[in-house]
Amino acid sequence: MRVEVGEVVFSRDGFCLRANGTFDEGVHIVSGPVGSGKSTLAILLAGLITPASGTVQRQGVNSVLLLLQFPEHQITAPTVEREAASWGLAPDEVLALADLEERADEDPFHLSRGELKRLTLACAFIRDPDLLLLDEPFSSLDCERKRWVCSMIEERWSGITVIFSHEQSVLPRVDAIWEMEDGALIERGSVPGAIPSWRHAPAYLACALERGARPENIRLADAREALCRIRD
Repeated sequence: MRVEVGEVVFSRDGFCLRANGTFDEGVHIVSGPVGSGKSTLAILLAGLITPASGTVQRQGVNSVLLLLQFPEHQITAPTVEREAASWGLAPDEVLALADLEERADEDPFHLSRGELKRLTLACAFIRDPDLLLLDEPFSSLDCERKRWVCSMIEERWSGITVIFSHEQSVLPRVDAIWEMEDGALIERGSVPGAIPSWRHAPAYLACALERGARPENIRLADAREALCRIRD
């Protein structure tokens, strides 16, 4: 199972995106500042827009799901329960995972953005597609809920998960690091070898590296464990 991006070029309104690389099975993080092209790349990988040149080829991928940054853009039903059902899922399972059982009969737009985010995330993870594209999955969530998202990402035992985010506090274990810089996709490589070259790494990772530690992954816990090892 893989997604091959071959010399893709996409231009719109003066912005140009260039991408080349292969997303294999596992968890990938694509970081970069706002406006660098992360969301555009997510939409390209989902097949919702066509590049001016180059190709996006999916091999062994039978289902694709793109979760947008702003959850209200994906709401289609008049109640929370019916929104869960519209994904082809059992509403009780979705609402339990999202901790929204008591809001089942409410209009989804009466929920906070964070609650809406939990709803759409719960639907996405229960659907469990081969290719899961998460555009800023941590936005609008507190630290506890960010850790909840991380746990669901880490519990995906198969498929390709691509996280597009500039999150700097709470992150899951990943297999590969990518960056967007001025519209260009840059492959940093597999973890842990790619961590020292990650320009947009969280401050806690940068601090650990400066002190000579070598974290095994990108979580805060990994940085702490690496620092403890050098102290020992």
